[in-house]
Amino acid sequence: MNGILCPQCESKLDSGKLTKADVDASIKLVQLSQKIPQIEKFTLNSCQESDGNYVLYLNSTDIMTVRQSRELYRILQGEFQGKIWLVEEGCDDKKFIEDMFFPIKILAINQLWAPGGIRKTKVIVSGKKTPRFPIDVDKVIAISQHLRKIELVVEFERK
Repeated sequence: MNGILCPQCESKLDSGKLTKADVDASIKLVQLSQKIPQIEKFTLNSCQESDGNYVLYLNSTDIMTVRQSRELYRILQGEFQGKIWLVEEGCDDKKFIEDMFFPIKILAINQLWAPGGIRKTKVIVSGKKTPRFPIDVDKVIAISQHLRKIELVVEFERK
């Protein structure tokens, strides 16, 4: 509540069980919860930072609460320097990719094996790539590679 870690949390931070992104996101959510009561019920399982983007691992009900309220999403986004991405805690790679592309509909996710034993994940999304496409595909590719070691190849339904 006051932005100072207890000795137990401080030791977790020192040992690497908690990251600076975890601590920063927790503090921001606690401060917001004082103004917005529904955030008080959120469970932040972890937060990972990737090149200025923040991936918040929340429970599925918390994610649904945020996705149902554009205003709540804007408020959360305003607290972070970079873009926030909401991902369900404990999800597999497929669900991770679906959460990263939300609200875009994913038509298919397939595993590809490239020469040299390289595994890639091909994602086919609905629509076509335009300057107004709501998701920065390059950021999703970079975050997936950095945090999950998933090498994405993204294709669009329509050229």
